[in-house]
Amino acid sequence: MADSSSPTIPVTARTLLRRYPVRGSFDRDTVYRILDEGFVCHVAFAVDGQPYAIPTGYGRAGDTLYLHGSAASRMMTSLANGINVCVTVTLVDGLVLARSAFNHSMNYRSVVVLGQARLVDDPEEKLVALRALTNHIVPGRWETLRPATTKEIAATTVLALPIEEASAKMRSGPPKDEGEDLEWPVWAGVVPMALHCEAPQPDARVRADVAPFEVAPLIAARHARS
Repeated sequence: MADSSSPTIPVTARTLLRRYPVRGSFDRDTVYRILDEGFVCHVAFAVDGQPYAIPTGYGRAGDTLYLHGSAASRMMTSLANGINVCVTVTLVDGLVLARSAFNHSMNYRSVVVLGQARLVDDPEEKLVALRALTNHIVPGRWETLRPATTKEIAATTVLALPIEEASAKMRSGPPKDEGEDLEWPVWAGVVPMALHCEAPQPDARVRADVAPFEVAPLIAARHARS
């Protein structure tokens, strides 16, 4: 088991970056910031020789990544058996437009987490996980909601994946054109991209005495994670 108190995540044969290693990072805070800023992860696994990559929500509490789903979900039942899993999160920060098609790229931040997930059956940890999953979307949301029922909790499978074997990879900056291409008459540079919130659209059945949802605190919380 990795030492979670260490500022870096140990490099393994599976996480060693062989292509553009200069873009890689095993800094724990860097990995966690990327995970906390994302919304969707892709969970990759294989069952009977057939690979799957399923997009899903997630949440982090400390050094653990939590996934949840229906008790009847193939992904959840398969991962609960302790098979190998690969979880990825990618944030796109910009389109990198070069003077050659072969030098086009993207500015991005990504994380890969490898390991085996375990089924969360302890009631207290399950509530911690569900709170983390909910508050990952909107910080503080869990505390304002109608309490979860025993039936709802029982119908939800929660898996815990320790963040012990993971790496981050990033690219930033302008295009890297060849010297002989610099005089080619086409625009080159970076088109920045960012996820943003638009005006909330209230459900028609919201009680009249309920205050409107405020986007500003959500935006501030997301920026604090980046």
